[in-house]
Amino acid sequence: MNQRHFVLSIVLIFILSACAHLTAGPDKSPMSEDASALAGGTPQVPDLSEASLDSTDAANGVNKNDNEPAAETIAIQKVQNDLDEALELCKLSQESWQQGELENAVEALDRAYALILSVDTSNHPKHIQQKEDLRFMISKRILEIYASRNIVVNGNHNAIPVVVNRHVQAELKLFTKGGERRFFIESLIRSGRYRDRIVSALKDAGLPEELSWLPLIESGFKTHALSNARALGLWQFIPSTGYKFGLNRNKFIDERMDPAKATRAAIDYLKELHSIFGDWSTVLAAYNCGEGRVLRVIRSQNINYLDNFWDLYERLPRETARYVPRFLATLHVLNNLEKYGMDQVIVDQPLEFETVTVDKQVSLANVARTIGVNQKALKELNPELRYKITPGDSYNLRVPPGHGELLLAQIDRIPVSHPPQRAYVYHRVRPGESLSVIARKYRTSVGRIMRANNMRRSNYIVAGKRLKIPQRGYRKKTVKVAAKPRNGQAVNHVVRKGDSLYIIAKHYGTTTKKIQELNRLKSTTLHIGQVLKIYSGKPAPPPSVDGLATYEVKSGDSPFLIAKRHKMPLDRLLYLNQLYPGTTIFPGQKLYIE
Repeated sequence: MNQRHFVLSIVLIFILSACAHLTAGPDKSPMSEDASALAGGTPQVPDLSEASLDSTDAANGVNKNDNEPAAETIAIQKVQNDLDEALELCKLSQESWQQGELENAVEALDRAYALILSVDTSNHPKHIQQKEDLRFMISKRILEIYASRNIVVNGNHNAIPVVVNRHVQAELKLFTKGGERRFFIESLIRSGRYRDRIVSALKDAGLPEELSWLPLIESGFKTHALSNARALGLWQFIPSTGYKFGLNRNKFIDERMDPAKATRAAIDYLKELHSIFGDWSTVLAAYNCGEGRVLRVIRSQNINYLDNFWDLYERLPRETARYVPRFLATLHVLNNLEKYGMDQVIVDQPLEFETVTVDKQVSLANVARTIGVNQKALKELNPELRYKITPGDSYNLRVPPGHGELLLAQIDRIPVSHPPQRAYVYHRVRPGESLSVIARKYRTSVGRIMRANNMRRSNYIVAGKRLKIPQRGYRKKTVKVAAKPRNGQAVNHVVRKGDSLYIIAKHYGTTTKKIQELNRLKSTTLHIGQVLKIYSGKPAPPPSVDGLATYEVKSGDSPFLIAKRHKMPLDRLLYLNQLYPGTTIFPGQKLYIE
């Protein structure tokens, strides 16, 4: 930090000296167009490439064909190389600043400044202007970055001005009728459970207390609210942003659903956004769609700042474009409850609790029965527990006031509970397969497969990729099967996926030839949905497996792959193991092979 202060002091000295030079010196020539643009705060950097030097040399009457001494030529080239490198560092700093990486931006400028300090331009007049432009730009950039890092957040109650323009008025109309009005009132009622603690945390952080109403439009003050983008909890954190701000997620807990922990994370995020943008309306937009998206929109306007959020409004995603006016409309309604007929709404009481440290895995259902409290109330106090079971490693469990001592006295009598086991199988993607095809095969959903494999796009799979397929809640598809026909009885069989004449014949105790003759089949090819008339005969005896080897099913195996690997017909493998097409096999299962 001392080094940074030293560099900043040097920068200020150079600025003052440069100003004195420009004021007192006889040279009245204006600054170059690029340097002038820099002074205006645009993200452009001066074009100091070697191509631009050619025109400068020509203007100054420098003859490229002069026979300069070799040493002087090398020295000139070194100076130019140093200036070019300093320029590249300035460009790097600019990119970091636009992305909100302020530390990296300052570091790049420090390195650039060290370079130009080492450059001696006294004997090379053509480099003087380049050095001055760079020095001016670096000085200005450092001051701007330090200023943006030290913006004081306004914590007054009225820090966020409620502008009522046509965009806000459109949202106000929605709040006053139908489903939107019901949602608003229900959310307002729930807010009483959490808002007092949120306001207190915001005040401690020096942030405007109006921000305590953000959860109303984010989640309706529902701790388990989940969006299509997998944003979860009161403050709607996506997993990556939650992790960035210290919200843990494991087998037992997801802290995005904990109001107190999520509020602390939201405050840290809002403070970071305010340090970047310095304007609460823009901060709210960035909270909704991410600071990167807002920075890209601002950068597209060739500025580093925003004078008015509404200049940015039209360029934002539709959801975000509605987000800020929706929040401002919320504040307007809350400031005028009587006008909108909501002044008689009674909000819920704040949740009260005491904390008990629990060192074993116990279910909330068992805890509720043991201490004689409502299970729903206990769940509401501990929303971060994913399976309503404590982790078992010094977990701070919240219980209604007056029940902590009873729980401690009875904790040894409460049985240990375990979360449900999530079963997985593995599937190797084959050419031509899609996630929807794979999902149907395993009787699951595309969404569950994507979540299990951390996939963002459903079409991003390639042949050979190994996928984890969740099997929790697996249910076999119910198929009505007619009773086994008696000998000589005629039945109709509908061909299903995986059927073959061999398998059907074995199932009904007949032969493939009889089925072909009865149905006038010219080949053994069958089609799904085809109806075959079959006279059942004496069921085939169970296959003899004496002397056959066994194979243990591994993750990713299928009957087709196993048969192919052991050079067996699939029909034969299914027959030996009394399997039917479509039967699911599991890792660890033993199969007979030849």
